[in-house]
Amino acid sequence: MRRAPLTLTAMAVVTDPQPPAPTEQPTPADGGRRRVIAMSIWSVAFVAAWLTIGLPTDPVYAFVWIWAGTIAWHSTRPWRSHLRFGRDWAPVVILLVIYNLSRGFADNGATPHAYELIVADRVMFGWLTGGDVPTVWLQQHLYKPDVQWYDVLVSWVYFSHFVVAFAAAAVLWMRNRARWIAFISRFGFLCASGLATYFLYPAAPPWWAAQYGMLEEVARISTRGWRAFGMGGAGNLLNAGQIASNPVAAMPSLHTAWALFVVLFFFRSVRRRWWLLLLMYPLAMTFTLVYSGEHYIIDVLVGWLYVGMTFLVVGLAERWWARWRGRRPVTQVAGPDYDPDAVGTAPLPAAGSAQDGEASPVPAAEPDSTPAARPAPAPAGPRAAQDDAGETRSGPAGSASAGTPGVPVSG
Repeated sequence: MRRAPLTLTAMAVVTDPQPPAPTEQPTPADGGRRRVIAMSIWSVAFVAAWLTIGLPTDPVYAFVWIWAGTIAWHSTRPWRSHLRFGRDWAPVVILLVIYNLSRGFADNGATPHAYELIVADRVMFGWLTGGDVPTVWLQQHLYKPDVQWYDVLVSWVYFSHFVVAFAAAAVLWMRNRARWIAFISRFGFLCASGLATYFLYPAAPPWWAAQYGMLEEVARISTRGWRAFGMGGAGNLLNAGQIASNPVAAMPSLHTAWALFVVLFFFRSVRRRWWLLLLMYPLAMTFTLVYSGEHYIIDVLVGWLYVGMTFLVVGLAERWWARWRGRRPVTQVAGPDYDPDAVGTAPLPAAGSAQDGEASPVPAAEPDSTPAARPAPAPAGPRAAQDDAGETRSGPAGSASAGTPGVPVSG
């Protein structure tokens, strides 16, 4: 009977894998004190650099601080473990640097799209804003010469775009490398999709359209909230980055896309009572970007669509890869009984071996052209009997003739 083919069993990759059970060993008392001291030093250094240099909005600068934070958190681990973090994250940082640099060439000297974005926002929300673009309406009702309390919140929410995704990835790297790979693969696909759109469809934000007379006056106020605490220097790097960045990389809004992406990735990992609180983050980012003149609402909606496309495409790709790996044939070492047509099937047991507690009969050998000596006739005795299986038995009942058991004896 033909044996069933033996296939490799592969575990399917889940789009949003469930968090594993904690595997870390409890931190000893001395290690706990060392962690507290190391994290305190890191925090003081971070605040000092924040007030003097600025918030870490550059990917390389942010990576250095995140790496230092992981070293402080796991200060008892050997340096080999910390160097592994740099090895794993180096490709991610390089890709982000290339992403930031290439955005500056997205316009290719062409006039960016702006009018159709204005029309889209007016069509969707003009009935609520009296025909104005939501950015213009919000600044007319909320913007004041003096910094307001919500301006402070807007600045912090805007800054979180440069930190939250990287901090979440760092935590995943320390706790579960498989989920870190799933996170980074989706994050990279989302950034690549947005970058491709910047080249194919360069679009300008509301503050740019106002400068060229397409809208009423719109102020770019995403960093003004820090002045309320006398921390104007906190946004030095961010302000410099805004000046040097490409002003026509607005469609889609990756600020809201990153925020929604992080929330959805961890959505099933938290209890339902926290879901509403998590969803408040991308909504707060949406208000921040529209109010501060950075994006239209249509930019936000397209960014959310890109997040859904990212989870769908990468999830399907992971499932296809898992199925492909599961269908790969078993590699066998060529031997005297090797059959290339039988690769991927279970090998037959050797002669005399047992499988599942039963003896495996050996099939009759092919006739050999070399003449062989005819076996001596069986000694006289009881008449040979043939059982139902066709095996010739001689001698007393229950005893087998000389030779290999289970092999017909030619007479």
